[in-house]
Amino acid sequence: MRVIVDRALCDDHGQCEIAAPNVFRIGVDGKLEYDERPDPSERDAIEEAADACPLQAILVQE
Repeated sequence: MRVIVDRALCDDHGQCEIAAPNVFRIGVDGKLEYDERPDPSERDAIEEAADACPLQAILVQE
């Protein structure tokens, strides 16, 4: 599984961090940081984060 965030769309709202804090986080600079190759056990949280993203900037690939 691979997580891709479209940086052109992402506005660093942080909803993904709330849904999947083990994968997404807002850094000290206010920008999104994330694990591109998270553990498969995080899939449900990642899908919730993708759904919660107000700009639909998160894509999950197999």
